[in-house]
Amino acid sequence: MPWDDRAEASGHPSSPLRADLPTPRFDHLRTLTDGTGLWEHARYASPRPEHGFCTDDNARALVVVSRQTRLSGGPADLATTYLSFVLAARTTKGDFHNRRDAGGLWCDDAGSDDSQGRAWWGLGTASHSAPAEWMRRAAMDVFATCTSFDSPHLRANAYAVLGAVEVLVADSGHPAARDLLERASGVIAAAARSSIPWPEQRITYDNARLPDALMAAGTTLGRRGLITSGLRLLEWLVTVETNADHFSFAPTQGWSKGEPRPGFDQQPIEAWAMADACHRAWIVTGDAVWRVRALRAARWLMGSNDTGMSLYDPDTGATFDGLHDGSVNENRGAESTLAGIATLQVAALCRTSEAAVH
Repeated sequence: MPWDDRAEASGHPSSPLRADLPTPRFDHLRTLTDGTGLWEHARYASPRPEHGFCTDDNARALVVVSRQTRLSGGPADLATTYLSFVLAARTTKGDFHNRRDAGGLWCDDAGSDDSQGRAWWGLGTASHSAPAEWMRRAAMDVFATCTSFDSPHLRANAYAVLGAVEVLVADSGHPAARDLLERASGVIAAAARSSIPWPEQRITYDNARLPDALMAAGTTLGRRGLITSGLRLLEWLVTVETNADHFSFAPTQGWSKGEPRPGFDQQPIEAWAMADACHRAWIVTGDAVWRVRALRAARWLMGSNDTGMSLYDPDTGATFDGLHDGSVNENRGAESTLAGIATLQVAALCRTSEAAVH
């Protein structure tokens, strides 16, 4: 029988979430970072410069270090590096490069739609929460040109939504951010209306970003329908990705109804997206069950998962690259390490803040 989330939210004495979660550490993130940016891949705990850098990871790193400002003050030196990387990725056409080699040369004309959305997410978060005023101003200035973003892809739009929302928190009258928010949230909302319970045939990657973006857009625009749609998607996703008292995330190859579960290799970015979405649902609704679920996403990293194996190293802040059937991927690359830090940031917010009911 699945664990009773509502009993958990009421303080059930046998809660598996009562154990303390570690405070995020940035040691390994520093190991993966040089003067240019964040290396994408690692061999065990060592960076692999031969694989270069990407805007995808440096933009997400900008999100993570900017968010830390809300907790205990962001690591300003890292924020400077990641912001500089994203700003340098801008092309003359107004989009962003993604791939950069170890010598600092860009390897593409423009990156994927996801990398474009993540760049705007990083800049938007920096405009609100970067640890220095000049960083916030620089990110805000660039966001004035975000009207160049245009994508049919749901996750790319979700990342763009999250960036636009951050800008509008800092400057509610920002016209370009509001235009981007309207357009990008509209793409996701239309897909959610056209296919129920989920807007795709398969759940694939970074899945909880879709409901998170809808709730964020609905809250910012004052549209209850978007919030309701986001909560519906998130409730369904939590149901299909829960196994007894823990999350069992879709594997890298995705999942569709009728396929066996659990599946492997499960990725830490799913825990980050789920934690973010559940935390937002808690803030929006005031329902403590969502706080429980956000913390459960963090517990997934610590071994409350399908294998009982921990993916997070509390001594360094590194996170392993995936959960296999009976083992973990012992490489500790950028995406996974960022996901581990960010998920624990959400857990810290859950422990220290009260829900603001809208």
